[in-house]
Order: sequence, then C-alpha cells, then structure tokens
Amino acid sequence: MATAEQIKSLIRSHFGGAMEHFASIALQVAAHEARQGHSALAHDIRNIVDSERKKSGPKVISFPKDLRKLILTEESNIPFKSMVAPQNIQNRLERIIHEYRQQEKLKSHGLMHRRKILLIGPSGTGKTLTAKILSNKLQIPLHTIQVDRLVTKFMGETSAKLRQIFEMIQDVHGIYLFDEFDAIGGDRSSENDIGEMRRVLNAFLQFIEQDNSDSLIIAATNNPKLLDKALFRRFDDVMYYENPKSEQRKILIENVLGTYKQARFSWKKTLIESERLSYAEIADACKDTIKNAILSDKNKVTASDLLLSIKEKKGAHVE
Repeated sequence: MATAEQIKSLIRSHFGGAMEHFASIALQVAAHEARQGHSALAHDIRNIVDSERKKSGPKVISFPKDLRKLILTEESNIPFKSMVAPQNIQNRLERIIHEYRQQEKLKSHGLMHRRKILLIGPSGTGKTLTAKILSNKLQIPLHTIQVDRLVTKFMGETSAKLRQIFEMIQDVHGIYLFDEFDAIGGDRSSENDIGEMRRVLNAFLQFIEQDNSDSLIIAATNNPKLLDKALFRRFDDVMYYENPKSEQRKILIENVLGTYKQARFSWKKTLIESERLSYAEIADACKDTIKNAILSDKNKVTASDLLLSIKEKKGAHVE
C-alpha cells in the first residue's frame, strides 16, 4: 500500500495540476508494490500511467501575460545517452535524477532532493544540454528564463519580474533554467556595480532561499568569477564543465557521424586538431561535414573531410 507521504503528495500534485509529478509518484507506488510481491498491481499501475501519458497531448502552460516573452517553454526529446561527458558529471546527473524520483522517501526523513543546481563552464560544453536531458529524463517541461529580457533599466521592475518567476516556479512544476546567470548574479562588491543590480541580486538570494517547491532550478554561467560568493551556498550542487578530452571527442565524433564515418578513419590527427574546441563546435563541424558529403553525393566522410570543417571552427576563435 502507498505510504502516507505518497498519498498526500498524490493529492497535492493532482489538485496543483502537476500531472507529471503525479505520474512520477504513481510509479514510485508501483515500485513499492512490486517490492511487496504485488506484481500484478504494480503492472496495472504502470500500464495506467503509460496509457495516460500517451493520450495526453502537448502541455499548454498559461503564464501571466507579462512573463510570456521572458520564458521559453519546451518539451525536450533529447535522451540521456546523447550526452558525452566525463563519468563524474554523468554520475552526478544520475544522482539528481535518482533523488528526484525518490523525493518522497527523502522527505519522510526530513530531507530534500537536489533541486537547485549551478552549472559552470565555457560556452558549448553542455550546460543547456544538461537541462534538456533532465527535462526529457524526468518527463517535466523545461522553462528557460530569458535573462537579457528580465533585466530592465527601470528601478524595481527586474526584482518584480523575478518575484513573478519564483511564484511560477512554486505554482507550475518544471525545470527552470536561468542561462547567462551572471547577468543577475554579479558580485555585490564590484566597483562597477550599480545599486539596482545589487537589489536584484539580493532579491534573487531571498527568493531562492525561501523557495520550497518541487521544481528544479538550474543556473548556468560562463563566468564564475563574476558571481557573488553568497550564491554558491544557495545551490545544492555546483558542477563544473570543460571542453572535451580526447576520449570524449572521439565518442562525440563517432556518435554524430554515425554511419557516415568511413571505416578506416585517421583518428590521431583529428583528435589533435580538435583540441580546445567545445562539444558544440565539434558536433557542428561533424554536421557540416555530413552536409558537404550529402551535397557531393557521397555516403561516407573521411578524416580529411572532417579536418576541413574543424579548421573552420578553429579559425573562428579569437585569440
């Protein structure tokens, strides 16, 4: 039988309209029943959840009018296996997923699952991709906050919009991604700081500290040195991303080229030349090479073909 906490959470999710959260808890109940030897009941619960998920169409989320241009919502279809990352990053993402799915068990012991995550690293290293993968894996929508539109020149307006966003985080279950986070999370001691941005940061610190929703909050930045030190302790997990090592570059190239990769492929020069490129740049170089092959009526890509695209990406770097 479902635990008392699971029953209460099912009721809250149902009346709060958080149907994916409702489905997640229902699957936890199914797993509990399976462990108790009630396999038929567990099977029936899983079938009901799968059936309802297939019947439900795309989710339409009604945001307040003044937030619609600030938040982009999507249903991600990017699977976990598409992420090429060091094992420690993959392990930590698996832990976030596991804790989310077992959140009721943690709550019954007075603990919260990891749900406030700070991602740090250069552009193209997988920070936004991480949010999309979590959205797909947990089957909850991804809401990306357009931070450049959030910040305005009018006193008090940015903080007011930020308050509305955190009210949405409380009311509308999902993953909320603050990209280019340093735009609002800058160091309060900076000589170039203006009073209004200091107030915005103070407001963010207050809102994230008080937030007790089940939504996941992800902040991503390329410039950790710009962040105020007080921010780091507000997050449950801080993850550092970097450009791919040789092993990751090889896996990424194989994944993207797929059947287009020639059987005899010269890896040594390819891996040397692709050093210092990001995941995104390498993936784009592979896609460019495939397009060139298709337009030339070729069905295979050589290492020489890929090297041309890689050199184009390297040429775009400003030293």
